[in-house]
Amino acid sequence: MDSKTKRLGATQRKILLLLLAGLALGLTRSPKRHWWVLKQIPKEWQKVDRQALERAINTLYTSHLVEEKHHIDGTTTLILSENGKQRALRFNIDKMEIKKPTQWDRKWRIVMFDIPEKLKRLRDSLRLHFKEIGLIELQKSVFVSPYPCSKEIEFILEFYNTRKHIRFILAEKIDNELHLKKKFNLI
Repeated sequence: MDSKTKRLGATQRKILLLLLAGLALGLTRSPKRHWWVLKQIPKEWQKVDRQALERAINTLYTSHLVEEKHHIDGTTTLILSENGKQRALRFNIDKMEIKKPTQWDRKWRIVMFDIPEKLKRLRDSLRLHFKEIGLIELQKSVFVSPYPCSKEIEFILEFYNTRKHIRFILAEKIDNELHLKKKFNLI
């Protein structure tokens, strides 16, 4: 894989996931499954800057992650290449999990968020995703993990467009550390 395909920007990752969602819609015949796939695509993706979108699509095309299919009526369809499908699956938020290193570095990763009440559904989705990737709820809007997870948190921030509401802290000590060590099977 060349250097262009190693690092993808947030917009490019979103495009790959959107194309993968389209592929999933095309492969299923079940209306319930269609609805489930559509619910997985957040409304924030509709707010992508047009110029950024065009640059991202061009980069994906030159990186051979998407292919163009030209139609007789003059329209063009972007489809995922095999490499693009693999990359999109790698960024699939529903399959994301924190990898446990062989040895703990004795640091705690703390994720805090303060999301307004009018965005309650977003807040609930974040809580769910943080739990699903392996973080433990320390308080209502504070989660903790002993394992490196900055890339996963960064992707979730981009996915939900919530950077301004979330803080990430790396700490060496927490006062209820013994309780947390038990929960993470570190003792």
